[in-house]
Amino acid sequence: MAPEIHMTGPMCLIENTNRELVANPEALKILSAITQPVVVVAIVGLYRTGKSYLMNKLAGKNKGFSLGSTVKSHTKGIWMWCVPHPKKPEHTLVLLDTEGLGDVKKGDNQNDSWIFALAVLLSSTFVYNSMGTINQQAMDQLYYVTELTHRIRSKSSPNENENEDSADFVSFFPDFVWTLRDFSLDLEADGQPLTPDEYLEYSLKLTQGTSEKDKNFNLPRLCIQKFFPKKKCFVFDLPIHRRKLAQLEKLQDEELDPEFVQQVADFCSYIFSNSKTKTLSGGIKVNGPRLESLVLTYIDAISRGDLPCMENAVLALAQIENSAAVQKAIAHYDQQMGQKVQLPAETLQELLDLHRAQLDKKRDDFCKQNQEASSDRCSALLQVIFSPLEEEVKAGIYSKPGGYRLFIQKLQDLEKKYYEEPRKGIQAEEILQTYLKSKESVTDAILQTDQILTEKEKEIEVERVKAESAQASAEMVEEMQIKYQQMMEEKEKSYQEHVKQLTEKMERERAQLLEEQEKTLTSKLQEQARVLKERCQGESTQLQNEIQKLQKTLKKKTKRYMSHKLKI
Repeated sequence: MAPEIHMTGPMCLIENTNRELVANPEALKILSAITQPVVVVAIVGLYRTGKSYLMNKLAGKNKGFSLGSTVKSHTKGIWMWCVPHPKKPEHTLVLLDTEGLGDVKKGDNQNDSWIFALAVLLSSTFVYNSMGTINQQAMDQLYYVTELTHRIRSKSSPNENENEDSADFVSFFPDFVWTLRDFSLDLEADGQPLTPDEYLEYSLKLTQGTSEKDKNFNLPRLCIQKFFPKKKCFVFDLPIHRRKLAQLEKLQDEELDPEFVQQVADFCSYIFSNSKTKTLSGGIKVNGPRLESLVLTYIDAISRGDLPCMENAVLALAQIENSAAVQKAIAHYDQQMGQKVQLPAETLQELLDLHRAQLDKKRDDFCKQNQEASSDRCSALLQVIFSPLEEEVKAGIYSKPGGYRLFIQKLQDLEKKYYEEPRKGIQAEEILQTYLKSKESVTDAILQTDQILTEKEKEIEVERVKAESAQASAEMVEEMQIKYQQMMEEKEKSYQEHVKQLTEKMERERAQLLEEQEKTLTSKLQEQARVLKERCQGESTQLQNEIQKLQKTLKKKTKRYMSHKLKI
C-alpha cells in the first residue's frame, strides 16, 4: 500500500440500500490510490456466525468490522479494510466482510445471491463461515453456490453454453476455505480419525442414485467440487461461554479458550501464507485501480439487469488502462516538445526532426511495453495451461510404459489450446518455444523412463509367459491327476456296484434255493406225516381189533369163570 494510504478501520465498499447495490465513491478513491498488487480475502456466511471476528484478526485488530451481539444482521453490503500484507512485502491485503446471508427481514434472497457472487468475483480467497458440522443443513445453507452459473458469465459470446462457462470458471475462481465455528464433534469417520481437510472431502462425497432427493443432496457438493479445485477446512471450538460472546471483541486472548486461540492463529497463518494475489485471465495481476474497475464493472452489470462477465471486465480494464496510457503519452509528448522546440523553428525540417525523435522514442517505449506485456501475458498463459501437465509429471502419471506417447499427445493438445487463446501478442511463439525448450530435459527423462520401463515390461512379459506356461503345465498335470483319480473312483464305484449286484443276486438265488428246499422239505414232511398218519390209522384199527378180541376173550373167560364159580 502507498505510504499515504492508511485505513484505521473498515469502510463500506458496496452499499446494499433498498435492495440495490451501489459502489461507495470514498472506498473506490482509496482503492484507486493503491498501486501495489492486492490479495483479496472475502468472507460470507449466515448472519451471526462470527465472520467479522475472523476478519478483524486478519487485520491484526480486535475491533473494526462490526461483530454485533444479537440475532440482527449488522453488516450491510460489502465492507472493505485495506492493510499492509503481513507476509508479502509490497502487497496490500484487502479484506471484504459481507452482510450475513439469510436475514429473514430481507424477505427474499435476491441480494444475498448477488453479494455471494460478488464476493467470489472480487476475491482471491473465498471463506465460507458456518456453525457446527458439515451436514445437510449446512449444505442447504450453501444454496448460493448453486446459483453461481445463473449469476456469472465467463465469456461475452452468446454461443457459449452454461456447461462451457462453468468449466471456464475454475481458471479464475478463488481458493475455497470452509470455517466451521463452535465445532464440538470428534473428527472421525467410520471409526478412523480425520484431519479437517479430510473431513471436508468426506462431507463432499456424492450419494449414488437418481431420485430428486439424491439430486438435491449432490447439487451443492458438485458445485463446490467443480468451481473450487483448491479447498481447505478449519474447525474452531467455542471461544468462551455463550453468555460472554457479546463481549468477545473486548476480551484478550488469554481470557479465551486456548484451543480456540490457536485455531484462529492457524487460520490467519494459512491465509497470510497461501492466499494468492488477485489475478485475472491471462495472468493480469490486480492492483487497487484494477480492483476499483472490477467493482464498477460488476455493479454496473448488475444494476442493468445483466450478468457480470469476466471477459467484459478484463476488456473494460484494458480499455481504461490503454486510454490512460495514451493520455500519458500525449502529455509526455507535449511536455518534451514544449521543452525542446523553440518557435518559430528555422525550418520545417527542424520541427519534423524533433517531432520524429519524440515519436520514435515513444514508439520504442510502446514497442518495449508491448513486448513486455506480451511476454507477461504469454508466460502467465503458459502457467495456467501447462501447470496441470507439470503436476501430472510430478505425480508420475507418465512414468510408465507408453507414458512418453501420452505425454507428447497431452503436450500437443495444450500447445493447440495455447495457440487458440486470443491477444497473446508478438512474443507468443518465442515464449512458447522457450518454455518447451526448458522442458526438454523433462521430455527426455520421460522418454528414457518409458524405454527402460518398456524393456523391463518386455522382460516381465517373458517371465510372465514362462510362469503362465509353467502354471498351465502344472494345472494340466493336476487336471490329469484329477481325471485319473475320478476314473479310479468311477472304477471302484463300478466294481462296488458289481459286487453289490452279485451279492444281491446270490442272496436272491440262496433265498430262492432255501425257499425251494423249504418247500421240498415241507412236502416231504407232509407226505411223511400223511404216511405216518395212515400207518397209525391202520395200526390203530388193528390194535382196536385186537383189543376188541381181547375184550371178547376176557368176557368169555369171565363168564366161564363165573359159571364155574356158581357151580361150586
